[in-house]
Amino acid sequence: MQKGKLVQKVQNIFGANSRVTKALKGYQKLQEVKEISHHFSSYLETKIADTAALKNESYKMRYQVYCNEEGFEPPNELKIEKDEFDDYSVCCLIEHIQTERFAGTVRVVRPKKDNQLLPIEKFCSSSIANSNLSPSNFPRHQICEISRLAVPNEFRRRSMDKFDGAAIGAINPVSYSETELRCFPFIAIGLYLAAAAVSINSDVKHAYVMMEPRLARSMRFIGIRFEQIGPIVDYHGKRAAYHITPEMLHKNLPKGFTIMYRHIKHTLKNQQAMHLKK
Repeated sequence: MQKGKLVQKVQNIFGANSRVTKALKGYQKLQEVKEISHHFSSYLETKIADTAALKNESYKMRYQVYCNEEGFEPPNELKIEKDEFDDYSVCCLIEHIQTERFAGTVRVVRPKKDNQLLPIEKFCSSSIANSNLSPSNFPRHQICEISRLAVPNEFRRRSMDKFDGAAIGAINPVSYSETELRCFPFIAIGLYLAAAAVSINSDVKHAYVMMEPRLARSMRFIGIRFEQIGPIVDYHGKRAAYHITPEMLHKNLPKGFTIMYRHIKHTLKNQQAMHLKK
């Protein structure tokens, strides 16, 4: 019996809000996540931008999304989106293996000197209401900020969006298999997991991010539970400051996404070791 028909039959017998129906739906979602997590590594590869060429790919992708598609930043002649924080950041990329096209990027800002601030400290310090979790309370090498996450339109698809915060886009279904298309909504999650892996491999104790509350709710739905530490402010739209620790990530991440995280962490570990030696 097909999964959809089985759920419908159980729902007809026990009711839509019964524990049996909810348990079955939850089990099927878990199985789907596990399946897609396995497929993720078959079609998409996570890598650290450890060369000038790869870093430039990240900057160009950010320009495409932040300047052309979203209009958050002004255009420039170089057609790259880069700032002072990139000088002490680690950039991650997700590449579509078959086409060798980059499907997303994110950076982890990693200050090491006293005069190196996080973006949240420079631009949104007043948005941190929980003074106990202010980045200034911790040594520079123990903090980081996850920022500049970008997924180009080509790899965003409304019909496959499962989470509130996902951006709207179009994609040519002829270019990719249905299995690949099912993986694409997980690219943003993969980028957050990549940032988490980089942070944890660097022994970071506190990670920060400015994000839309609806995206935070979406991340919570799949087990990445950021703690809101300030009010909603107007910063490239309505956003709030959030905080997470390695313990918080490990405690709440479901088994399905743990598969994806472990693969990403293993993939990046050797790359990051080489990056830190440079």
